[in-house]
Amino acid sequence: MLENQKIRPHQVIGPLGEPLTLDSLPPPGTTRWVVRRKAEVVAAVSGGLLTVDEVCERYDLTVEEFAGWQRAVERSGMPGLRVTRIQHYKSLYERQQKY
Repeated sequence: MLENQKIRPHQVIGPLGEPLTLDSLPPPGTTRWVVRRKAEVVAAVSGGLLTVDEVCERYDLTVEEFAGWQRAVERSGMPGLRVTRIQHYKSLYERQQKY
């Protein structure tokens, strides 16, 4: 029976190099999403602390919204999560794809 259970880490490394645990993540129901909080949630999923489904339920996000955060981090790092810079980084990424 134990082989069917997924083993999850108790902590993962956050976007700023600090350890992240379930207790140190933004609280459930968070509605104000600053860059650091978004990056922490993306790091938690990347590290296996939470699944995408758990994050979406915990924070009332759509899968598409969370996937957008993941893409932004992959393409541009934490600065890509800034709402005011999304268009800039999107066009920069599209230009890079052409070459």
